[in-house]
Amino acid sequence: MGQFEGAAKPVLLVVDDEPELRALLGEYFGRHGFDVQMAEDAARAREILAAAVPQAVLLDINMPGENGLSLARWLREAHPRVGLLMLTTAGESVDRIVGLELGADDYLPKPFEMRELLARTRAVLRRLQQVTAPAPAPVPPAAHRVAFGRCSLDLEQRRLTAADGTEVEISAAEFDLLALFARHPNRPLNRDQIMEQAHNRGWDVFDRSIDLRIMRLRRKIETNPDKPEVLKTVRNVGYVYVPPASP
Repeated sequence: MGQFEGAAKPVLLVVDDEPELRALLGEYFGRHGFDVQMAEDAARAREILAAAVPQAVLLDINMPGENGLSLARWLREAHPRVGLLMLTTAGESVDRIVGLELGADDYLPKPFEMRELLARTRAVLRRLQQVTAPAPAPVPPAAHRVAFGRCSLDLEQRRLTAADGTEVEISAAEFDLLALFARHPNRPLNRDQIMEQAHNRGWDVFDRSIDLRIMRLRRKIETNPDKPEVLKTVRNVGYVYVPPASP
């Protein structure tokens, strides 16, 4: 399979059934240094992705045939390091919840401001470059590693690894959230504190998005996600990271 990494221009795949919007996005992002590929539906998007994988995908949720949520689920499983930005109709909070749970890096309701969409796309690409950057040769000191249940978070390399040393896929937003908890062990954090400190973009004022990210992280780090011992819920407050007891 081809790969666009290392190309002079970042490659962006726009998947939307509205021809006018596709043309507008193609022209706008093209003027701002992107190589834009376009698909009118999920089937065409799959054909393009089979040939080469872009750095980011702008994906409309509501499309005829296979919808954007179904394509997003497949895309996140098949290509976890691709930046995924979802476009939703204003007010469709349920679709936004599902999109976040599927692993979208960002979402924007229609109608949107083109400059904001461009800024958010660039922000996602910057975060992905940080996460996927090659690790330096020296092994980081133990102080840079923080235990999170079954896993270990490397704050320098921005990586989460399982007990057997294999890397656990996490998004940039998930890393930021774990790093915040690592800086504040045993301290309950409310949602306002999390939204203020654990992101590099303007989250919607949407508490459920935090809950969904916590739920996804628990599946990765907790021995029993239904009975969390690492990222615990503090009733009427928020969440607290409980590090392992010292031997």
